Formats: sequence, structure tokens, C-alpha cells
Amino acid sequence: MERIELKHGGGGRASQDILKLFLKYFDDDILKGLEDASILNITGEIAFTTDSFVIKPRFFPGGDIGKLSICGTVNDLSARGAIPKYISVAFIIEEGFELCELEKIIMSMAETAKGAGVRIVTGDTKVVEKGKADGLYINTSGIGIVKIPGISAHNVKPKDKIIITGTIGDHGISVMAKREGLNLDVDVKSDCAPLNKVVEDLVPLSNQIHAMRDPTRGGLSATLNEIARASHVNMKIYESEIPVKDAVVNACEILGLDILTLANEGKLVIFSSPEVADDVINILKSNPQCKDSKIIGEVYDGEGIVLMETVYGTERIVDMPAGEILPRIC
Repeated sequence: MERIELKHGGGGRASQDILKLFLKYFDDDILKGLEDASILNITGEIAFTTDSFVIKPRFFPGGDIGKLSICGTVNDLSARGAIPKYISVAFIIEEGFELCELEKIIMSMAETAKGAGVRIVTGDTKVVEKGKADGLYINTSGIGIVKIPGISAHNVKPKDKIIITGTIGDHGISVMAKREGLNLDVDVKSDCAPLNKVVEDLVPLSNQIHAMRDPTRGGLSATLNEIARASHVNMKIYESEIPVKDAVVNACEILGLDILTLANEGKLVIFSSPEVADDVINILKSNPQCKDSKIIGEVYDGEGIVLMETVYGTERIVDMPAGEILPRIC
């Protein structure tokens, strides 16, 4: 079985062999130029993001590190109201990594990028000695053209409605169960998916949407707290309105996990003015990816506190997660 060797990172013939593997799937005219920098044609205000992916296991129900790296970058741009256009990819590969596994990951990235309508236009590969990395690390950067201006964690206003585009916790439970070999008797797949087309559908309501965020590490809890503090507002969410799969609820009860802190990789939290909240929901539900969209709360004057009304009618503070809740979920 062929594996990555240090010579593959040396810049010689072996490096060219690996390069051919990337170009086999990353089939873009700009990338094929193999220049030190790519020349891009962009008009208008742009959004720019970068991220790194170190998930373990690299393959999990509903996705893999390659799909995750593309979706994560696309979604970070989308959450700022931008339509993703270009992505760079960089790989740090440990000596001994299987070439067939690398090819599966590259193929997954190519398919995900094509499905999202984004172009992989530049990249880099480094090979490090065995034991100096955990198999494979991927770094991505992305550029998008802003279509919904003013989207910011600092722009949420009192009376805004809080909307979630689907069930929460799917990714966190999927990854944990696979990594730890847990037999939870539940069938949960990661929600890993690009969100740019969801955001494109919301462009007609752009002047009434104030903030968006994909609730990844730290889940819904971290996302709401970060935005509440940034905008100096209080928030109240309703446990009965938060969409969660029964399988995720059951897994959390078995493992003693807080659903609100679980990672998501294919959901958006949206803050809109109350006048268009129902319109936002209608637009979202027209997309099969967002059929479980719901209004889960509202925003009030305040100084950064998030409350949840429980199914029992009591209230509790939803605090920022402390410590490492679920390592290596993205």
C-alpha cells in the first residue's frame, strides 16, 4: 500500500506526483497555472476567512475532514452575508499517511466545492516526519462577495427574533460516537453541509437581517453568548421550540451532555427584525436543507445575558461553555 514519504514534500519528482493527484480532482483553470499566487477577478466588497481542520476521526457518518474543510470555509463566509467564490487549501501530511485515504479526502473536497459552486484556486502541501502530526491537517482560506451588507455580531437589536435553520447537535453526537466507538443504538449523521445557497435565498430580505452565525464549536450556547455580549443585549430562547432529533436527545441523556453546547456544521443562527421573521422561516423551509427551521427566541435590552425558558416553565441562564466539551469536532 502506497504511503506518503518525506520525499513527497521535497519539491522534486515525488512532489510532482502528489501534485498530479491534487490536480486530478481540483480541476480549475486558475489552479492549473501553478503560479505562486492566483489572480482573481473580484468586484465589490469582499469577505475573507481562514480556518484549520484537525478532526478525529477523519471519516464520520455524514462527512469527513475534506468535506468539513470546504463546508466550514463556505459557511463562515455565508454567515457574514457573502457568496463564497474562491478557496485555498493547504495540507500538512504526516510521513506514512496512506495515499488511498488522501485521495478519498481530496475527492470529497472537490465534490463538495463543486456542489457549493466555489472554486479551489490555490494551495500548498507540506510533509512532516512521522510522529510530528496527527496524520493530516488541512488549512483553508476563502473569499466571498458580500451580498447582505451589515451582517455582524455587533448589529443585533432588541425585538429581533432568533431563528435556527434546523436540528442541533447532530455533528457533535455523530463525531463523538464514531471516535469513541460508542454503541448508543442511535442513527445520527453529521449535518455537515454548505450554507451559501441558503443565504442567497435570503438576499431579498437583506435590510432586515442583522446577524448570522454557524454554531460550530461550543454550539448554540457559545454562539448566543458571543453575540449577546458583542451587541450588548439580552436574549431569551424557548427549550420547547429548539429542534432536536430524538436520537440526539437520547444520546445526550446517556452521556450527560448539554445539547446546547454540541457542535453543528450545517446550521445557521439568524437574527432578523420581527416584521420579517415569518418570511425568513418561509424562505428557509422552501429549502429541503432547512425544513426544520424555527423561531426559537427573541432579543431584549440588556448587557449580554442569555436565558432559556425550560419545558417546565422555569428559566435558567445559558452560559458560555467552560473547558473542552467535545475535542476535535472540526
